[in-house]
Amino acid sequence: MKLEQKILFASIIFGLISTTTIFATTPYLEAAKAGNADAQFKVGLSYVNGKEVSKDLKEATRWFQKAAEQGHTQSQFLLGSMYYNGAGVLEDKKTAAKWFRKAAEQGLMQAQARLGNMYYNGLGVLEDKKTAAMWFQKAAKQGHENAQSRLGAMYYKGEGVQKNYKLAATWFQKAEKQGNVEAQFYLGLMHYSGKGRIKDKKIAAKHFQTAANQGHIKAQFYLGNMYYNGKGVAQDYKEAAMWSKKAAEQGNIDAQFVLGVMYYNGEGVKKDLKEAVTWYRKAAEQGNALAQHNLGLMYYNGKGVPKDYKKASKWSLKAAKQGNTQAQLQLGVMYNKGKGVIKNTQEAAKWIQKAAKRGNPDAEYTLGLMYDIGKGVLQDQKEAARWIRKAAEQGNVLAQSNLGLMYTKGKGVSKNLKEAYAWALLSAMNGNQTGIILKNKLKKALPSEQQEFGLQRAKELQKQIEENNAKK
Repeated sequence: MKLEQKILFASIIFGLISTTTIFATTPYLEAAKAGNADAQFKVGLSYVNGKEVSKDLKEATRWFQKAAEQGHTQSQFLLGSMYYNGAGVLEDKKTAAKWFRKAAEQGLMQAQARLGNMYYNGLGVLEDKKTAAMWFQKAAKQGHENAQSRLGAMYYKGEGVQKNYKLAATWFQKAEKQGNVEAQFYLGLMHYSGKGRIKDKKIAAKHFQTAANQGHIKAQFYLGNMYYNGKGVAQDYKEAAMWSKKAAEQGNIDAQFVLGVMYYNGEGVKKDLKEAVTWYRKAAEQGNALAQHNLGLMYYNGKGVPKDYKKASKWSLKAAKQGNTQAQLQLGVMYNKGKGVIKNTQEAAKWIQKAAKRGNPDAEYTLGLMYDIGKGVLQDQKEAARWIRKAAEQGNVLAQSNLGLMYTKGKGVSKNLKEAYAWALLSAMNGNQTGIILKNKLKKALPSEQQEFGLQRAKELQKQIEENNAKK
């Protein structure tokens, strides 16, 4: 039996018999042999405990079986536990479920909670969230803290029951009063998001702190994030890095990615590109698309690792396939330049188009340029203008100045110097040198009333861009 299984089994045994005194086996042996179920149960416990007799889980199982077959509830539960963990018998989740069900039907809350977990995860039984919720409810009503927390989570997510934040909070609060860490985390999450609780980052931070102090991984991640952004707590990069590292070291992939970013930027920790690569890699290997993209860039630019375009393309492809638009754009650039992959402008256009269709402004601009010169796609000035406009409307300053040039020349759009001036002015307002040059050139060619129109149009465009970006 694996160490973690032994620990789990021990906790089940001692959690159940914490108020039961185990006497010497001998006084009960004769009664057990005579068929007394309670005596058989106690003999079985003695073999588990190993105090009065040598520890022998096979023998314990034999006695629990005898008592269980007579309907002894605690023996049924412990026999189920033995089969669940493969202790004294071969692991058999189906048989475990059978004995848990017998005990659960007699009202034993530990068995009800365990059976709920088996239905939730499809262990030994067909996965059935509705039945899982039913068993968790029975155990929760008897005060089983884990069942209360699990039931709360099911109401929170709408699994097996209709989503109900109010009921979720009710069960989380009951579990929290018993010190349940998962419930403490969820209450923090509810205050953080305002789902079922008052949206209050300070209260959320307190719940996360309580759970994080007890080693809850997601709470540690959220708390680190709150310290990083100064939400609910004073901004503190060192605290952010500390909590992110605790979660990252326990395998949380989001925390691993964030820690990589902090090492890359030197936020809360000493800047260390090699350490950034280490954490990006850990998250990337677990499938985090952002980490895969960043790791690809590290290899592409030779930061923290030797420059390696082939490895860069490998990680960019993994992220691109998950829909990361920056990675799709980067992969397109690599195909366009033939770095790490065989040069292929059509493949480049394919990946850049994927990113553009998902609203990446840099990809939209790049795709517009490709249509403008017919690189990887058929040349199409109208299509070029369409994509460049999309990028410009999202605030891409290069696209804004380029769109101004297109209106100046009537390229892909109808020639319109007033509109050209507005886009050039907008680009200039955002610091683009090409936009500044074009703005000054057009200013000389336009009468004052058209210049005023362009100014007002530029202000409207800027306001619209800011409003749209705020909604993202």
